[in-house]
Amino acid sequence: MRFRLIALFLFLLLVPSAQAGVRWVVVGHGFGHGVGMSQYGAYGYASHGKGYRFILGHYYSGTTIGTLSGARIVRVLIDVSGGDVGFSGASSACGKSLDAGRSYAAHRVGRSVQLRSSGGKAIANCGGKLRAAGAGQVSIEGSTYRGALEVLPTAEAAGSLNAVNALPVDQYVKGVVPNESPASWPLAALQAQAVAARSYALSTQVGGNGFDLYPDTRSQVYGGLESEATSGNQAVMTTKGQVVMYGGKIAETFFSACSGGHTESIQNVFFGPPVPYLVGVPDPYDGACPLHTWKLTFSGRDLSAKLGAYLDGQLKRIVVTKRGTSPRIIWATLYGSGGVTKIRGDQLQSALGAYDRWMDFREFVNGKAVGGGGKEPPPPGPAGGVGR
Repeated sequence: MRFRLIALFLFLLLVPSAQAGVRWVVVGHGFGHGVGMSQYGAYGYASHGKGYRFILGHYYSGTTIGTLSGARIVRVLIDVSGGDVGFSGASSACGKSLDAGRSYAAHRVGRSVQLRSSGGKAIANCGGKLRAAGAGQVSIEGSTYRGALEVLPTAEAAGSLNAVNALPVDQYVKGVVPNESPASWPLAALQAQAVAARSYALSTQVGGNGFDLYPDTRSQVYGGLESEATSGNQAVMTTKGQVVMYGGKIAETFFSACSGGHTESIQNVFFGPPVPYLVGVPDPYDGACPLHTWKLTFSGRDLSAKLGAYLDGQLKRIVVTKRGTSPRIIWATLYGSGGVTKIRGDQLQSALGAYDRWMDFREFVNGKAVGGGGKEPPPPGPAGGVGR
Protein backbone atom coordinates (compact mmCIF):
# COMPACT_ATOMS: atom_id res chain seq x y z
CA MET A 1 0.00 0.00 0.00
CA ARG A 2 2.82 2.35 0.95
CA PHE A 3 4.58 1.55 -2.34
CA ARG A 4 1.39 2.35 -4.30
CA LEU A 5 0.96 5.72 -2.55
CA ILE A 6 4.57 6.67 -3.31
CA ALA A 7 4.14 5.63 -6.95
CA LEU A 8 0.92 7.65 -7.25
CA PHE A 9 2.63 10.70 -5.69
CA LEU A 10 5.51 10.47 -8.16
CA PHE A 11 3.08 10.05 -11.04
CA LEU A 12 1.20 13.21 -10.05
CA LEU A 13 4.47 15.14 -9.87
CA LEU A 14 5.53 14.03 -13.32
CA VAL A 15 2.20 14.56 -15.09
CA PRO A 16 1.54 18.30 -15.77
CA SER A 17 -1.80 19.75 -14.81
CA ALA A 18 -4.33 20.61 -17.47
CA GLN A 19 -3.73 24.31 -16.83
CA ALA A 20 0.02 23.89 -17.20
CA GLY A 21 -0.48 22.25 -20.62
CA VAL A 22 -2.58 25.12 -21.94
CA ARG A 23 -1.00 27.68 -24.24
CA TRP A 24 -2.66 30.67 -25.89
CA VAL A 25 -1.41 32.25 -29.09
CA VAL A 26 -2.52 35.78 -29.99
CA VAL A 27 -1.92 36.79 -33.61
CA GLY A 28 -2.36 40.50 -34.18
CA HIS A 29 -1.94 43.23 -36.76
CA GLY A 30 -0.85 46.87 -36.57
CA PHE A 31 0.68 49.17 -33.99
CA GLY A 32 -1.27 52.05 -32.47
CA HIS A 33 -4.92 53.01 -32.41
CA GLY A 34 -5.42 52.52 -36.18
CA VAL A 35 -7.46 55.69 -36.74
CA GLY A 36 -6.69 58.05 -39.63
CA MET A 37 -3.38 57.96 -41.46
CA SER A 38 -1.11 54.95 -41.17
CA GLN A 39 2.45 56.30 -41.24
CA TYR A 40 3.87 53.11 -42.75
CA GLY A 41 0.94 53.04 -45.15
CA ALA A 42 1.81 56.58 -46.25
CA TYR A 43 5.39 55.42 -46.76
CA GLY A 44 4.09 52.56 -48.90
CA TYR A 45 1.91 54.83 -51.04
CA ALA A 46 4.80 57.30 -51.50
CA SER A 47 7.09 54.43 -52.50
CA HIS A 48 4.52 53.52 -55.16
CA GLY A 49 4.54 57.03 -56.62
CA LYS A 50 1.54 58.61 -54.90
CA GLY A 51 1.74 62.26 -53.83
CA TYR A 52 0.90 63.65 -50.42
CA ARG A 53 -2.47 65.02 -51.51
CA PHE A 54 -3.57 61.56 -52.64
CA ILE A 55 -2.27 60.02 -49.40
CA LEU A 56 -4.13 62.47 -47.18
CA GLY A 57 -7.30 62.16 -49.26
CA HIS A 58 -7.20 58.38 -48.89
CA TYR A 59 -6.87 58.28 -45.12
CA TYR A 60 -9.13 61.28 -44.37
CA SER A 61 -12.19 60.54 -46.49
CA GLY A 62 -13.90 63.47 -48.18
CA THR A 63 -11.39 66.10 -47.02
CA THR A 64 -9.61 68.81 -49.01
CA ILE A 65 -6.34 70.71 -48.54
CA GLY A 66 -6.62 74.35 -47.48
CA THR A 67 -4.08 77.04 -46.61
CA LEU A 68 -3.97 79.03 -43.38
CA SER A 69 -4.46 82.78 -43.56
CA GLY A 70 -1.94 84.44 -41.27
CA ALA A 71 0.44 83.04 -38.68
CA ARG A 72 -0.79 80.64 -36.02
CA ILE A 73 1.10 80.34 -32.73
CA VAL A 74 1.12 77.08 -30.77
CA ARG A 75 2.37 76.55 -27.23
CA VAL A 76 4.11 73.29 -26.34
CA LEU A 77 4.82 72.14 -22.80
CA ILE A 78 8.58 71.46 -22.70
CA ASP A 79 9.11 70.78 -19.02
CA VAL A 80 7.45 70.83 -15.61
CA SER A 81 10.14 71.90 -13.18
CA GLY A 82 10.13 71.56 -9.43
CA GLY A 83 12.74 74.32 -9.23
CA ASP A 84 14.08 77.14 -11.37
CA VAL A 85 13.94 76.99 -15.18
CA GLY A 86 17.30 77.91 -16.70
CA PHE A 87 17.52 79.47 -20.18
CA SER A 88 19.85 81.31 -22.52
CA GLY A 89 19.79 82.86 -26.00
CA ALA A 90 17.21 85.48 -24.99
CA SER A 91 17.72 89.19 -25.64
CA SER A 92 14.71 90.31 -23.59
CA ALA A 93 12.42 89.13 -20.82
CA CYS A 94 9.94 90.86 -18.53
CA GLY A 95 10.69 94.25 -20.06
CA LYS A 96 14.44 93.92 -19.48
CA SER A 97 17.18 93.74 -22.09
CA LEU A 98 19.32 90.62 -21.70
CA ASP A 99 22.66 89.40 -22.98
CA ALA A 100 21.83 86.51 -25.36
CA GLY A 101 25.18 84.92 -24.54
CA ARG A 102 24.43 84.63 -20.84
CA SER A 103 22.24 82.27 -18.82
CA TYR A 104 19.26 83.31 -16.70
CA ALA A 105 16.61 81.62 -14.59
CA ALA A 106 12.89 81.79 -13.99
CA HIS A 107 12.07 81.45 -10.29
CA ARG A 108 8.65 81.02 -8.73
CA VAL A 109 7.57 83.37 -5.95
CA GLY A 110 4.06 82.50 -4.81
CA ARG A 111 1.82 82.78 -7.88
CA SER A 112 4.34 84.96 -9.72
CA VAL A 113 7.56 84.38 -11.65
CA GLN A 114 10.79 86.24 -11.03
CA LEU A 115 13.62 86.75 -13.54
CA ARG A 116 16.99 85.99 -11.99
CA SER A 117 20.61 85.87 -13.07
CA SER A 118 22.29 82.48 -13.23
CA GLY A 119 23.82 83.32 -9.85
CA GLY A 120 20.40 83.86 -8.27
CA LYS A 121 20.25 87.67 -8.26
CA ALA A 122 16.74 89.09 -8.79
CA ILE A 123 16.45 91.14 -11.99
CA ALA A 124 12.72 91.68 -12.44
CA ASN A 125 9.33 90.55 -11.20
CA CYS A 126 7.38 89.23 -14.19
CA GLY A 127 3.93 88.78 -12.70
CA GLY A 128 2.07 85.61 -13.67
CA LYS A 129 4.28 84.75 -16.65
CA LEU A 130 7.86 85.21 -17.77
CA ARG A 131 8.32 85.53 -21.52
CA ALA A 132 11.86 85.36 -22.92
CA ALA A 133 12.68 85.85 -26.60
CA GLY A 134 15.74 86.32 -28.76
CA ALA A 135 16.75 86.16 -32.41
CA GLY A 136 14.22 83.50 -33.32
CA GLN A 137 15.33 80.81 -30.87
CA VAL A 138 16.03 80.17 -27.21
CA SER A 139 17.77 77.42 -25.24
CA ILE A 140 15.83 75.88 -22.39
CA GLU A 141 17.67 73.64 -19.92
CA GLY A 142 20.32 72.93 -22.55
CA SER A 143 18.01 72.22 -25.52
CA THR A 144 17.38 74.75 -28.29
CA TYR A 145 13.93 75.67 -29.61
CA ARG A 146 12.62 78.05 -32.21
CA GLY A 147 10.38 80.85 -30.99
CA ALA A 148 10.08 82.06 -27.39
CA LEU A 149 10.07 80.67 -23.88
CA GLU A 150 7.14 81.24 -21.54
CA VAL A 151 7.32 80.18 -17.89
CA LEU A 152 4.38 80.28 -15.50
CA PRO A 153 3.36 78.69 -12.21
CA THR A 154 1.65 75.32 -12.43
CA ALA A 155 -1.85 74.98 -11.07
CA GLU A 156 -1.13 71.63 -9.43
CA ALA A 157 1.97 71.89 -7.25
CA ALA A 158 3.35 74.69 -5.10
CA GLY A 159 6.80 75.79 -6.22
CA SER A 160 6.71 74.17 -9.66
CA LEU A 161 6.78 75.86 -13.06
CA ASN A 162 5.61 75.04 -16.58
CA ALA A 163 8.21 75.77 -19.26
CA VAL A 164 6.42 76.39 -22.55
CA ASN A 165 7.77 76.88 -26.08
CA ALA A 166 5.63 79.41 -28.02
CA LEU A 167 6.25 79.44 -31.78
CA PRO A 168 4.58 79.62 -35.22
CA VAL A 169 2.97 76.34 -36.23
CA ASP A 170 5.19 75.83 -39.29
CA GLN A 171 8.30 76.10 -37.13
CA TYR A 172 6.74 73.70 -34.64
CA VAL A 173 6.03 71.13 -37.37
CA LYS A 174 9.73 71.18 -38.35
CA GLY A 175 10.40 69.73 -34.90
CA VAL A 176 7.67 67.11 -35.29
CA VAL A 177 8.13 65.52 -38.74
CA PRO A 178 11.46 63.68 -38.19
CA ASN A 179 10.28 62.51 -34.77
CA GLU A 180 7.13 60.96 -36.23
CA SER A 181 8.41 59.68 -39.61
CA PRO A 182 12.01 58.66 -40.45
CA ALA A 183 13.85 61.43 -42.31
CA SER A 184 14.96 58.91 -44.95
CA TRP A 185 11.39 58.28 -46.14
CA PRO A 186 10.18 59.58 -49.54
CA LEU A 187 9.32 63.27 -49.65
CA ALA A 188 5.61 62.61 -50.30
CA ALA A 189 5.35 60.61 -47.05
CA LEU A 190 7.06 63.41 -45.10
CA GLN A 191 4.82 66.02 -46.74
CA ALA A 192 1.75 64.01 -45.72
CA GLN A 193 3.14 63.86 -42.18
CA ALA A 194 3.79 67.61 -42.18
CA VAL A 195 0.25 68.51 -43.23
CA ALA A 196 -1.27 65.98 -40.81
CA ALA A 197 0.93 67.24 -37.95
CA ARG A 198 0.04 70.87 -38.67
CA SER A 199 -3.66 70.05 -38.84
CA TYR A 200 -3.55 67.94 -35.67
CA ALA A 201 -1.76 70.67 -33.73
CA LEU A 202 -4.41 73.26 -34.61
CA SER A 203 -7.46 71.00 -34.18
CA THR A 204 -6.69 69.12 -30.95
CA GLN A 205 -5.17 71.65 -28.57
CA VAL A 206 -5.43 70.41 -24.98
CA GLY A 207 -5.82 73.81 -23.34
CA GLY A 208 -3.52 73.18 -20.37
CA ASN A 209 -1.99 75.58 -17.89
CA GLY A 210 -0.35 77.99 -20.37
CA PHE A 211 0.12 75.41 -23.15
CA ASP A 212 -1.84 73.86 -26.02
CA LEU A 213 0.15 70.71 -26.76
CA TYR A 214 2.30 68.06 -25.11
CA PRO A 215 5.71 67.24 -26.63
CA ASP A 216 5.02 63.50 -26.69
CA THR A 217 2.42 60.97 -27.85
CA ARG A 218 -0.29 62.61 -25.75
CA SER A 219 -0.25 65.12 -28.65
CA GLN A 220 2.58 64.33 -31.08
CA VAL A 221 6.33 63.95 -30.62
CA TYR A 222 8.18 67.29 -30.76
CA GLY A 223 11.93 67.59 -30.31
CA GLY A 224 12.74 71.22 -31.04
CA LEU A 225 15.48 72.64 -33.27
CA GLU A 226 18.08 69.98 -32.55
CA SER A 227 15.80 67.19 -33.79
CA GLU A 228 15.07 68.79 -37.16
CA ALA A 229 16.20 67.19 -40.44
CA THR A 230 16.80 68.73 -43.86
CA SER A 231 14.25 66.44 -45.52
CA GLY A 232 11.67 67.18 -42.84
CA ASN A 233 12.15 70.92 -43.19
CA GLN A 234 11.76 70.56 -46.96
CA ALA A 235 8.48 68.75 -46.42
CA VAL A 236 7.28 71.51 -44.10
CA MET A 237 8.26 74.38 -46.40
CA THR A 238 6.83 72.80 -49.58
CA THR A 239 3.49 72.45 -47.76
CA LYS A 240 3.74 75.74 -45.86
CA GLY A 241 0.49 76.63 -44.12
CA GLN A 242 -1.42 73.70 -45.63
CA VAL A 243 -3.99 71.89 -43.51
CA VAL A 244 -6.58 69.16 -44.00
CA MET A 245 -10.10 70.64 -44.16
CA TYR A 246 -13.58 69.19 -43.75
CA GLY A 247 -16.80 71.19 -43.66
CA GLY A 248 -14.95 74.50 -43.47
CA LYS A 249 -12.91 73.48 -40.40
CA ILE A 250 -9.45 72.04 -39.85
CA ALA A 251 -9.78 68.28 -39.59
CA GLU A 252 -8.67 66.35 -36.51
CA THR A 253 -6.02 64.30 -38.30
CA PHE A 254 -5.34 61.29 -36.11
CA PHE A 255 -2.47 59.07 -37.22
CA SER A 256 -0.59 56.03 -35.92
CA ALA A 257 2.40 53.89 -36.90
CA CYS A 258 0.76 51.13 -38.92
CA SER A 259 -2.69 49.69 -39.42
CA GLY A 260 -1.96 46.06 -40.21
CA GLY A 261 -3.75 46.40 -43.54
CA HIS A 262 -6.92 48.34 -42.69
CA THR A 263 -7.56 51.47 -40.62
CA GLU A 264 -10.45 51.74 -38.16
CA SER A 265 -13.43 54.08 -37.72
CA ILE A 266 -12.92 56.42 -34.78
CA GLN A 267 -16.10 55.48 -32.87
CA ASN A 268 -14.88 51.88 -32.63
CA VAL A 269 -11.62 52.95 -30.96
CA PHE A 270 -12.39 55.97 -28.78
CA PHE A 271 -16.10 55.17 -28.23
CA GLY A 272 -17.30 58.66 -29.15
CA PRO A 273 -19.51 59.78 -32.05
CA PRO A 274 -18.63 58.88 -35.65
CA VAL A 275 -16.55 61.39 -37.64
CA PRO A 276 -17.24 61.38 -41.41
CA TYR A 277 -13.59 61.64 -42.45
CA LEU A 278 -12.23 59.20 -39.83
CA VAL A 279 -13.65 55.95 -41.21
CA GLY A 280 -11.83 52.69 -41.73
CA VAL A 281 -10.24 52.27 -45.17
CA PRO A 282 -8.04 49.59 -46.78
CA ASP A 283 -4.31 50.13 -46.28
CA PRO A 284 -2.67 48.01 -48.98
CA TYR A 285 0.94 49.22 -48.65
CA ASP A 286 1.35 48.96 -44.89
CA GLY A 287 3.41 45.76 -45.12
CA ALA A 288 6.83 47.36 -44.51
CA CYS A 289 5.87 47.95 -40.88
CA PRO A 290 7.72 45.55 -38.55
CA LEU A 291 4.46 45.15 -36.62
CA HIS A 292 2.20 44.66 -39.63
CA THR A 293 1.67 41.15 -38.17
CA TRP A 294 2.81 40.05 -34.71
CA LYS A 295 2.37 37.19 -32.25
CA LEU A 296 2.15 36.93 -28.46
CA THR A 297 2.10 33.67 -26.52
CA PHE A 298 0.86 33.03 -22.98
CA SER A 299 0.52 30.03 -20.74
CA GLY A 300 -2.98 29.41 -19.45
CA ARG A 301 -1.98 30.63 -16.00
CA ASP A 302 -0.32 33.79 -17.33
CA LEU A 303 -3.28 34.76 -19.51
CA SER A 304 -5.73 34.21 -16.63
CA ALA A 305 -3.53 36.38 -14.42
CA LYS A 306 -3.31 39.19 -17.00
CA LEU A 307 -7.09 39.20 -17.40
CA GLY A 308 -7.71 38.81 -13.68
CA ALA A 309 -9.35 42.23 -13.24
CA TYR A 310 -12.00 41.30 -15.83
CA LEU A 311 -12.18 37.52 -15.42
CA ASP A 312 -14.19 35.33 -13.02
CA GLY A 313 -11.94 32.39 -12.15
CA GLN A 314 -9.58 30.69 -14.62
CA LEU A 315 -9.94 31.46 -18.32
CA LYS A 316 -11.71 28.77 -20.35
CA ARG A 317 -12.58 30.59 -23.56
CA ILE A 318 -12.45 34.00 -25.27
CA VAL A 319 -15.17 34.90 -27.77
CA VAL A 320 -14.97 38.13 -29.75
CA THR A 321 -18.54 39.41 -29.95
CA LYS A 322 -18.10 42.66 -31.86
CA ARG A 323 -15.44 43.88 -34.28
CA GLY A 324 -14.93 47.10 -36.17
CA THR A 325 -14.35 47.51 -39.89
CA SER A 326 -10.65 46.62 -39.72
CA PRO A 327 -11.62 44.27 -37.84
CA ARG A 328 -10.31 45.50 -34.46
CA ILE A 329 -11.98 44.14 -31.34
CA ILE A 330 -14.70 46.30 -29.83
CA TRP A 331 -16.14 43.79 -27.34
CA ALA A 332 -15.27 40.27 -26.24
CA THR A 333 -16.71 37.76 -23.77
CA LEU A 334 -14.52 35.94 -21.26
CA TYR A 335 -15.67 32.52 -20.12
CA GLY A 336 -14.11 31.77 -16.75
CA SER A 337 -14.37 28.85 -14.36
CA GLY A 338 -16.49 31.07 -12.10
CA GLY A 339 -18.71 32.82 -14.64
CA VAL A 340 -19.00 34.89 -17.81
CA THR A 341 -17.83 38.51 -18.12
CA LYS A 342 -17.44 41.14 -20.86
CA ILE A 343 -14.35 43.14 -21.76
CA ARG A 344 -13.88 46.07 -24.13
CA GLY A 345 -11.27 45.98 -26.87
CA ASP A 346 -9.10 48.71 -25.35
CA GLN A 347 -9.18 46.98 -21.97
CA LEU A 348 -8.19 43.69 -23.58
CA GLN A 349 -5.28 45.31 -25.44
CA SER A 350 -4.04 47.03 -22.29
CA ALA A 351 -4.31 43.92 -20.13
CA LEU A 352 -2.33 41.82 -22.59
CA GLY A 353 0.24 44.49 -23.44
CA ALA A 354 -0.72 44.03 -27.10
CA TYR A 355 0.39 46.36 -29.88
CA ASP A 356 -3.11 46.87 -31.27
CA ARG A 357 -6.73 45.69 -30.90
CA TRP A 358 -6.76 43.67 -34.11
CA MET A 359 -6.30 40.23 -32.53
CA ASP A 360 -7.26 36.59 -32.99
CA PHE A 361 -6.98 33.99 -30.23
CA ARG A 362 -6.09 30.31 -30.48
CA GLU A 363 -5.89 27.87 -27.60
CA PHE A 364 -3.52 24.89 -27.61
CA VAL A 365 -3.43 21.96 -25.19
CA ASN A 366 -0.19 20.01 -25.24
CA GLY A 367 0.66 21.56 -28.61
CA LYS A 368 -2.66 20.69 -30.28
CA ALA A 369 -5.21 23.32 -31.24
CA VAL A 370 -8.48 23.15 -29.34
CA GLY A 371 -11.25 22.47 -31.82
CA GLY A 372 -8.84 21.30 -34.53
CA GLY A 373 -6.49 23.35 -36.66
CA GLY A 374 -3.25 21.46 -36.09
CA LYS A 375 -0.08 22.81 -34.51
CA GLU A 376 0.85 26.28 -33.31
CA PRO A 377 1.58 28.77 -36.11
CA PRO A 378 5.19 29.91 -36.57
CA PRO A 379 6.08 33.40 -35.34
CA PRO A 380 5.75 36.30 -37.81
CA GLY A 381 8.72 38.30 -39.04
CA PRO A 382 10.88 40.43 -36.74
CA ALA A 383 9.05 43.03 -34.71
CA GLY A 384 10.38 46.28 -33.29
CA GLY A 385 8.99 49.39 -31.64
CA VAL A 386 8.17 52.10 -34.15
CA GLY A 387 6.26 55.34 -33.95
CA ARG A 388 3.05 55.40 -31.95
